[in-house]
Amino acid sequence: MAGSAIRGSRVGAGPMGEAERGEAIGRFRVSYWCANGHETRPSFADDGTVQIPAEWDCPRCGYPAGLDQNKPPLPVKNEPYKTHLAYVKERRSEVEAVKILGDALAKLRGEDE
Repeated sequence: MAGSAIRGSRVGAGPMGEAERGEAIGRFRVSYWCANGHETRPSFADDGTVQIPAEWDCPRCGYPAGLDQNKPPLPVKNEPYKTHLAYVKERRSEVEAVKILGDALAKLRGEDE
């Protein structure tokens, strides 16, 4: 089996320098802190057009992280799933519910006529 000059390489492989890729833009890092005290440091392009977001998601715990270490944003409280009955109970009082149920049962029994 004879050796090949291009063995282990692929088309287009070769050293790629700045001339082929273009110049790399400068970067800078910003520190964000979450309520658990984790620090996150994402990097941003230093081209003068970047707007730094006020909050960033913490990759360790998922809480929102803010720019102020002493006052990080509070975690978002997720409301549990509400059933249809829970929404009805928010709109109706117990007295209204008993009256509506009584009217519906009377209609089903034919007592309404």
